Amino acid sequence: MPQSEVKSTPCPECGGSGWLILPDGGAGRARACECRKQHLAAHILAGAAIPERYLHCKITTFHTSSPDASEQAQLVQARAIAQRYVDQFLKEGGGFTDSGLLFLGPPGTGKTHLAVGVLQEILKRHGVRGRFAEFGALLHQIQATFDPGSPESKHAVLDPLTEAEILVLDELGSQQMTPWVRDILYLIINQRYLRRLPTIFTTNYRLPGKPEKAESALRAERGERLDRGRDPLAAAPPEPVHLLSARLQASLISRLYEMAQPIELTAVADFRREHKLYKARVLP
Repeated sequence: MPQSEVKSTPCPECGGSGWLILPDGGAGRARACECRKQHLAAHILAGAAIPERYLHCKITTFHTSSPDASEQAQLVQARAIAQRYVDQFLKEGGGFTDSGLLFLGPPGTGKTHLAVGVLQEILKRHGVRGRFAEFGALLHQIQATFDPGSPESKHAVLDPLTEAEILVLDELGSQQMTPWVRDILYLIINQRYLRRLPTIFTTNYRLPGKPEKAESALRAERGERLDRGRDPLAAAPPEPVHLLSARLQASLISRLYEMAQPIELTAVADFRREHKLYKARVLP
């Protein structure tokens, strides 16, 4: 039978209406059926634009076992922080947290797995509306809007990201920072910063040390003198290539320190390569 001819079976509890009449409530008294909640959860999840490859990612399926003690310690800590973030996402007085998470580590360490796991559990448990975006793919999507025949506008692509109640921005710093790319990234991060909306980041790079160092870099970017003997116009020494500050401007690094809790997976081996060689783990 063609798929278009297949009819879904109505819910046996509510008959497909989505509501259950309360037996002792009289006229107009009803409560939402569980099928309605499930339908809403499925709708919210579909709207998050999570790639099919990552739909299986859950916090509970994140593997933490490792023969290396330092690696296992980071894995266990990362999963614990991720779960605690979900558990404490809603504030006691109402609303949700305005802080996010920043997963740092080389490729294949499970950063995206945990980020998507957090996103999915928050969407399902709390019913907020979220979004997933891989930064490189996002840039290509925006560039496509420049085509005169494009059905989308730049704002149609960016607004869901700047307005989402929670956002996962994957692969931060992965693209060459041209002025245009820098402007797009600043727009997304700064808009969410100003609106106090939680954002979860992943990056293959490390943060450049302590927050006060980021503040010093921000002051230098603004042209402020850091000491009496230094020329503020003198070129600053280049950042090491493994640092996120080599990819992003100081103002964004400063925002990241305020917006997200860093979670390091820097001691973790490449799980994807390990799975390919030993068929031991499956992590995106």
